[in-house]
Amino acid sequence: MLQLQQLTTARNFLTDITWSCQAGELTAVIGPSGGGKSSLIRLINRLEDPSDGQILLAGRDIRELPPPLLRQRVGMMLQKAFMFEGTVLDNLQQPFRYRKEALPGAEHPEVLRSIGLARLSPDYLQRDARTLSGGEQQRVNLARALINRPELLLLDEPTSALDRPTTDSLGQTLLEICRSEGLAVIMVTHDLRLARRISDQTVYLEAGRIVEAGKTAELFAQPQSEGLRTFLAEPDEQEA
Repeated sequence: MLQLQQLTTARNFLTDITWSCQAGELTAVIGPSGGGKSSLIRLINRLEDPSDGQILLAGRDIRELPPPLLRQRVGMMLQKAFMFEGTVLDNLQQPFRYRKEALPGAEHPEVLRSIGLARLSPDYLQRDARTLSGGEQQRVNLARALINRPELLLLDEPTSALDRPTTDSLGQTLLEICRSEGLAVIMVTHDLRLARRISDQTVYLEAGRIVEAGKTAELFAQPQSEGLRTFLAEPDEQEA
């Protein structure tokens, strides 16, 4: 579904990245800070372009897609959920404003579908989005991404500001959505416990290169590189 072919970026943030992920699969991207994880996510959503290589979505180079269409097909959740002024419904309507389309109301099927997938009740639609808790705001952020019916969902440290119970709850929601919607999910995270618990595949990035990639259970149980063995043994990373 998504293929990265020999990606290289300027200033050597990433070098010769080749990798792919499939629909219905959740992939965790882990590695030391500064290793290129967020740069990889930015490339896939065309917030940056590679200096060499290709990114193919369903076989098509993403540079051929107009940015509004690409970002409709590739949803993204950032580390901190940004809430626009107004209600939760106002926030869910924002993608339609960008595309200059008619705004869906509170009873619209896509609105109800997206908040249901994010495990929010319809009662939230009239609440002030900026007064919600961090966990609730991330669920609104998730619903806002899902209302576009994306093929791919990118998550850049989506649980870093959340406590452990909220992280576990959101992580389980993400896994269920990945399975039920046949959605490809790529999650950058420092939370090794979460990565091990919910991801199917794991990619270990270090110094801008993929050092190891494979099934999560196997990669955590039997790391092949010294870099990954050291990274997995770091107490601070384990507790993240």
